[in-house]
Order: sequence, then C-alpha cells, then structure tokens
Amino acid sequence: MKLQRNLQVWKMGIVNYLDALKLQEKLVSDRKACQIPDTILSLQHPPTYTLGKRKTYHNLLVPESDLESIGAELYYSQRGGDITFHGPGQAVIYPIISLREIGFGARKYVESLESSMIKTASFYGVEAQPGMKGETGVWVSDRKIGAIGVTISSGITSHGLAFNIDPDLNYFKHIVPCGIADKGVTSLRSEAAVELPADEVIHEQLVHCLARLLQYDTIHWGEVGSTK
Repeated sequence: MKLQRNLQVWKMGIVNYLDALKLQEKLVSDRKACQIPDTILSLQHPPTYTLGKRKTYHNLLVPESDLESIGAELYYSQRGGDITFHGPGQAVIYPIISLREIGFGARKYVESLESSMIKTASFYGVEAQPGMKGETGVWVSDRKIGAIGVTISSGITSHGLAFNIDPDLNYFKHIVPCGIADKGVTSLRSEAAVELPADEVIHEQLVHCLARLLQYDTIHWGEVGSTK
C-alpha cells in the first residue's frame, strides 16, 4: 500500500533574510531527526543581496558601504549559486524536505524547482525555459525570471528558489546577477500580457506546482506572522 506523502507549508509574509536562514537551519536539524514532516517556507525578503558559498564579492558592483543608502543588506550563506537579489514582489520558496524519502536525486530536484516556475509563468501566457549550457534557473529568452540556489545536507534540502513576480528590477543593476554578465533580468509583471492577481495567489500557485512535481498527496497550509 502506497504511503501518503504529506507536505507542510508555512506562509510567512516578509521575513528578514538572517531570520529565515536561522529558521532553515533549525528545521533542517529537526527534519534530520524526523521531528517534523517535509516543510516549505513561502515568503518574501526585504531588499537583500546574498552571496553563496563561493563568495563572489566581485559580482557586487557597488561598495558594500553604499548598500544602506539604497535600502539593501548583504548576507552570506552556504547555498550554491552566485550573488542574487531578494526583495518585495519576489516569491521565495525554501523547501526543507527529505530527497531520500521522495526518491529524488539532486538533479531531478533542481529540475523540479525549475519546472514549477516554468509552469507558474505559463498560467499568465509567459513562455519560460531552463537555462542553457549548464545555467541554472529559469529564463524568458535571455532574461532571467527565476533563480535557484540549494543546499543538500544528509539528503535534506534547504534554500531553494526565487521567482520574480514584480520586484524593483533596479536593484539588479548593482550586481552581476548569478554571475552572468551578458544577460538581463525580468519579472512576470514585465512579461505577462494579462493582469496579475495578488502576489499571494502566485505564491500559492508556485507551491502547488512544486508539490505536484515532488509527488506529494496533500498540502497542509499554515500562517506565521511577518517579521520585518
């Protein structure tokens, strides 16, 4: 008899990046100890630049001391990938799940993250596709609409994806997004020819798409108060 695969999703609103990082670390520890089920955090961040474990500071195009004047912060994390931006108007999804239990390898998992963004974009008539030549993330032509940076520890995932719904794209001018200098960044708002619903609706669509791709049977939704 097939076991039911259940997924817990927390809708968290706007969360400071460091707070989300600490929460992920705790949830990963709890998931390794089988104290919690597979869990997804669905949230947004205040304007934030993040560096992955390669510490590619050269792709930050302004002095770190100038970030306060543009209302942004910089954080370092252990995720894969290069420098990226998070901010309001962007759907951030952090899955804390056991790949072993769902029978996924790392490549198939990353492809599922990509496919969830591609499917969500298609709801609004936007044709997106995975990156070429080993580039991760999701693109509309040569414009990146979704970024991916993951960590996998003992088969448990953390970090995840960032899908541009309608962020302030000017923030991307201060970095070489994901270390790719010759391509641009876009958003669902910029590409869609139809009116978009509230951001929360698109967050939920993205989570539903990912849950189906990861073959969960049920989703249990909960809400956690915003932390700014």
